[in-house]
Amino acid sequence: MRVLVLSAAYPELNGSRNMYYVHTRNTYYRKAGIEVEVLSFSAVDEYQIDGIKVFPLQKYEEKYRDNHYDILILHAANIRYHYKFIKRYGELFPRFLFFFHGHEVLRCSKVYPKPYDYVKEKNFLYKFLKDLYDIAKLRFWKKVFLKYKRKSWFVFVSHWMLDEFTKWVHLTEQDLDGRVSIIYNGIGSVFEQKSYQKDAEKRYDYVSIRSNFDGSKYGVDIIAALAKSNPEKSFHLIGKGDYFKHREKPRNLTVDYKSLSHDEMLQILDESRCALMPTRTDAQGVMACEMATYGIPMITSSISVCQEVFSDFSNVGYFDNENTDISLEKIYKTITVNEYRKNEKYFEKNTSGKEVELLRVLCNGFEE
Repeated sequence: MRVLVLSAAYPELNGSRNMYYVHTRNTYYRKAGIEVEVLSFSAVDEYQIDGIKVFPLQKYEEKYRDNHYDILILHAANIRYHYKFIKRYGELFPRFLFFFHGHEVLRCSKVYPKPYDYVKEKNFLYKFLKDLYDIAKLRFWKKVFLKYKRKSWFVFVSHWMLDEFTKWVHLTEQDLDGRVSIIYNGIGSVFEQKSYQKDAEKRYDYVSIRSNFDGSKYGVDIIAALAKSNPEKSFHLIGKGDYFKHREKPRNLTVDYKSLSHDEMLQILDESRCALMPTRTDAQGVMACEMATYGIPMITSSISVCQEVFSDFSNVGYFDNENTDISLEKIYKTITVNEYRKNEKYFEKNTSGKEVELLRVLCNGFEE
């Protein structure tokens, strides 16, 4: 089986990790015996990474257009790149497989939280036009999905993502003839292979790792408020951003401005009693899934997507984002009563492995 993957961007040889979650899937497919090639719309020239051939649109048109591919895989499809490609070359592919990750099928102004007031926003006209574009985009994709549904399958990374798709695109699973799967994003292999060292020496009570302090959905303001409400506990926040240039930092909160490798992340988790990972919106929250799978006790927000993805994790507790005047220790005690047993929900065999099973079914054909 040979598949072509369309992606707006892709990890590069210079160390860029753009859309790394797509590459993680592709490396698993390759290990499973599937020949994978990637058309990256941001690529300048052809290259190979971890045995996977990556090329720009121009190279596809010059060298690879006549290749036979069994399936065309589209991640986070957009009109500018993905739709133009399938309009021009779609007839060359027997099957389409759409993956939905977030904003591409959302009305962003209604789903994402309001930015922090210090973050420079676009002017009113820009935001108004962006919202109009989102409305038009969603109507457009509805027509496209209905047009191609006979040769397509649709994968959502959570039930929440499917519910939002139905809400904004106005298509149900029945409208798509049941050609729908829920397959969660996988996690880093180290979180499968290793486990939280609860007996290691602890430096902090609560640890939070947030890639972007300035994105309000990541809830750094919530972390700071919880630190103020729990002054007897120590908090550790790792990531990057300017939030504390504009807001007061609680005395019991230590901030490290850096990125972490997986091995560094494991060490920091082992040095902490509990992970604190609030969020205001997310399609799944892969990093939090990695923490929960690793086995550290974790407290997160009681929004619907979190309750879905952690529903069978005994080491995860919840709080209301709107009520930060709470005792985290009370929640911590409720999730550490029982011994944690490794939860395999996000192991490769249950994520990318399920995708490989689906690819094989699609390659063998389904009723049209």
